Amino acid sequence: MSDQKKSKTKLFVILGILIAVIVLMRIFGLTKYISLQNVQKLNQWIQSLGLLGPVVYIIMYILSCIFFLPGIPITLLGAIAFGPIKGVIYVSIGATLGASAAFLIARYAARSMVEEWIKKNERLRKIDEGVRKHGWRMLMITRLVPIFPFNIQNYVYGITNISFWTYVLVSWICMLPGIIAYVFAGGALVSGKGNLKKTMMYLAIAGVFFVIVSLIPGMIKKKYKDVVEEE
Repeated sequence: MSDQKKSKTKLFVILGILIAVIVLMRIFGLTKYISLQNVQKLNQWIQSLGLLGPVVYIIMYILSCIFFLPGIPITLLGAIAFGPIKGVIYVSIGATLGASAAFLIARYAARSMVEEWIKKNERLRKIDEGVRKHGWRMLMITRLVPIFPFNIQNYVYGITNISFWTYVLVSWICMLPGIIAYVFAGGALVSGKGNLKKTMMYLAIAGVFFVIVSLIPGMIKKKYKDVVEEE
């Protein structure tokens, strides 16, 4: 079997699996809940799963990355369901594994499809060019500065020459400040449970990280002005 036929076969297999997962999610009514308005309903469902809750939540986060679903509702769900500290752990695991899954799908199963996206979008080509020119720093820039949508980045990086483990490590580090900010903000009231001091402490931590996250893009733009302007 030729390499081209093998590539097509892998693509059909992965697409078949993804379609099956989407169908199952629709059958069980999960897709309609993934929104800010339905976070509380999702929380009740996660809580009802007991010890399986964290595992199911992480799987949901992975699927949200693969299927381009909005990340903020899933992140806030983690904050509400598990509280700030455990929430940061589970959200971080889910986001990193989700980004990694999309990366691997693009690299090994859907490369030709992602290459077509890049051919049709000049801005996406800048990622590949940036990696060749700046290496892992390009990944850092696009993670910390909102140049490209998060879910699209994951697939595009899969066809660049960046190594998988470098991608995983840099992505995890660069996503962590934002995750801490959102999870501590979303989970403060839940974990506080009437304890004003505890709630204010969590909100203060969230505030510090929101400030850090807001300042980072400006610092990146100054240091890598040529890269950001190219985008």
